[in-house]
Amino acid sequence: MWDSVIDPIVSLLNSFLTPLLAIVGAAGALYCVILGVKYAKAEEPQDREKAKGALKNAIIGYVLIFVLLLALNLSKKPLVEWLQTYTTNNIG
Repeated sequence: MWDSVIDPIVSLLNSFLTPLLAIVGAAGALYCVILGVKYAKAEEPQDREKAKGALKNAIIGYVLIFVLLLALNLSKKPLVEWLQTYTTNNIG
């Protein structure tokens, strides 16, 4: 019954997840390289600390995005199975 609703959502997530990982990976790596160059070029101590903080925050955000995308990928199947079981037991 709910397969007509669930299947398009799951296929949409599957079709966007791989390109999204590639885009986030490339953009994050490029941004970290740019911040690393700014850190290396900084001459004043306060500029160096500012660049260091920005680089640290970018790396934390980069890792966090990958962890969340991995969690989404790993949780898709159990969530779909739970939804199908729930709807079968409570509605059908």
